[in-house]
Amino acid sequence: MIKFKIGYRTLKTAIGTSLAIIIAQFFELSYFSSAGIITILCIQNSKKKSLQSASQRFIACSLAILFSFVFFEGIGYHPLVIGLMLLFFIPTTVITKAKEGIVTSSVIILHIYSEADMTWGVVFNEFGLIIIGIGVALVVNLYMPSLDDKLKQYQKQLERNFRNILKEIADYLRTNETHWTGKEITETARILEEAKSLSFRDVENHFMRSENYYYHYFKIREKQFEIIERALPLVTSIDPLFDQRYMIADFLEELSLSVHPGNTAKLFLIKLEQLREEFKEMPLPQTREEFEARADLLHFVKEIEQYLVIKTSLKLD
Repeated sequence: MIKFKIGYRTLKTAIGTSLAIIIAQFFELSYFSSAGIITILCIQNSKKKSLQSASQRFIACSLAILFSFVFFEGIGYHPLVIGLMLLFFIPTTVITKAKEGIVTSSVIILHIYSEADMTWGVVFNEFGLIIIGIGVALVVNLYMPSLDDKLKQYQKQLERNFRNILKEIADYLRTNETHWTGKEITETARILEEAKSLSFRDVENHFMRSENYYYHYFKIREKQFEIIERALPLVTSIDPLFDQRYMIADFLEELSLSVHPGNTAKLFLIKLEQLREEFKEMPLPQTREEFEARADLLHFVKEIEQYLVIKTSLKLD
């Protein structure tokens, strides 16, 4: 069964369209329904996108009125003139970075063509439709629902997955056996993609900042996840069981219990350095197999160090 749902954007579009048409009718503008069409086109899923859409449409519509005067009054009101005009008009909107307004401005052009007379009354009528349509869209789009709850939910899901992944690696280092399905890997990749998209939308709803905590947080988690994916093959390639494996396993288990938004990375970097010093005091490997295994383990430790260094850039505490 398909779930029926009315979202905020749908609700704002319905209210904005009706309001724009009512205002245009109140001022007795011709083609008043076009004000509703302009409102529909200008309502976007973020304040920033809505403002960009509105500015592009205003520029394109203003150019459309100018081009209409030049071509219709200069050549004539004929269907072929519309085609000729579009050959020049469309590239101009692209050059002026207002191509998003091509559809809206085409409606304005057809209004003027239908009138077959370019008077100040027609010009004021079209500008009235543009201003009402764009203005209403900007007003209704001022309200954007908070995305914090959803972003926090993504954050909790990610941290749970990171804890499980680190715990599974620790268990494997202790036993060389695992029954882990690896579902957290694919799930984490999906969550990161969705969370980054949502947090970027949150950024676009705030004009005074180019980035926010969640956007920065998910970018850091993405980099850490890339390191985990890169490090996993190193762990599975290590066969012999030796003391350093158990020591790293204990470290990872402790690290897994400390996965949270706060910044404890510096503490674990100190512990990791202490672990390295202990390794230096231990006897050298006795066989080639153990030597290669310990080399892979040291490479893994280097990756974990990078994992922690990345986390230190998250300023929250």
